[in-house]
Amino acid sequence: MMNNKKRKIAIYTGNRAEYGLQYPIIKAIDSHPDLDYFLLVSGAHLQEEFGKTVDEISNDGFNVYSEVKIEMLEDSVFSTARAIGTGILNLGPILEEISPDFLVVYADRFEGFSAVITGSQMNIPVAHIEGGDITEGGALDDSVRHAMTKLSHIHFTTNEEASERIRRLGEEPWRIFNVGFPVIDLIKAGNFSTPDEIVSQFQIDINKPILLFTQHSITTEIESAAEQIRQSLNALEILAKEGVQVIVTYPNNDAGAKSIILEIEHLKSKNISNIQIYRSLGRYNYHGFLNLCGKITQGVCVGNSSSGIKETPAFGCPTVNIGSRQKGRLRSVNVLDVDYDTSQIIEACKKAIYDKKFRQISKDCENPYGKGNAGKQISNILATIDLNNRLLQKKMTH
Repeated sequence: MMNNKKRKIAIYTGNRAEYGLQYPIIKAIDSHPDLDYFLLVSGAHLQEEFGKTVDEISNDGFNVYSEVKIEMLEDSVFSTARAIGTGILNLGPILEEISPDFLVVYADRFEGFSAVITGSQMNIPVAHIEGGDITEGGALDDSVRHAMTKLSHIHFTTNEEASERIRRLGEEPWRIFNVGFPVIDLIKAGNFSTPDEIVSQFQIDINKPILLFTQHSITTEIESAAEQIRQSLNALEILAKEGVQVIVTYPNNDAGAKSIILEIEHLKSKNISNIQIYRSLGRYNYHGFLNLCGKITQGVCVGNSSSGIKETPAFGCPTVNIGSRQKGRLRSVNVLDVDYDTSQIIEACKKAIYDKKFRQISKDCENPYGKGNAGKQISNILATIDLNNRLLQKKMTH
């Protein structure tokens, strides 16, 4: 590299799920001889009610360069709009101070949207990861994700279908790199808790079925969030009383999340045997549970998180996907789709747990999101791609 000067890579993370997916990218950038990373932590990472997961980042050995405060004072769509605005205001001076060669942003959330707006308006090349996907489920994800794509300068996709969509958005093909799903790097490396660690920490009996549950709100249906989660929690209560060990985690900090948390806390107050509730398991334990559910014992991932679609195939773990949030997303054959209906959820969970044929299909399923090594590919591209006006001056191909 010219003058042996390291490139400065600002990496923005706004919530626990996103960070879990970014981990192998941060690791690869950290170990690359020609790159320095500046980790910018924001959103739910800084909020106590969502587990204050900035501590998890530090415990993983990463240096947090700056905490980017955003205002998320209420549980409303207005609050989300204000959060984007305050995110822009607070991130600008930090990026001005760093003057990075790239700003790396993930996926489709409002926190990342604020970062992409800030970086692009400051003439900082933005590298966007996981663009081009489709989720038609009403969470505004598609609109935000595609807007982030149009504001970004290079695109790291997780599958070829996503790459093609970005080309159809008019992006120049040389900007698009199909690197696969970064978290597969960690899974391939076995970087997750062992069955013994889970048994010890969570008092789990691996001879009994396990259900791992996370359900988020849908931005365009926040008035229905409480009723939607109620159907799911009723199903969990019935399954727990039938001997299924249930692990519940809090939702992301989207509008509507607080009404979901109230329902979860109501369930917690019942002190039902076999139900454990956590604000966050952390990536290490979350993947440990998926491994346990898919490869070690009878288990299932339940809810509407993208992890149930994109991460479970790597563990051969069955998924029960509830509602519309992941509608349209590329998926493997290990996913059972159900409505917000207690009886449907119970029936699908029992199939995922007890149906030997379906469990075998799940174990053998092909993962459409690649086979690993995304982190290394991304870091090498960030280190070698030409930094010039061509990168910043975007052209529409059609």
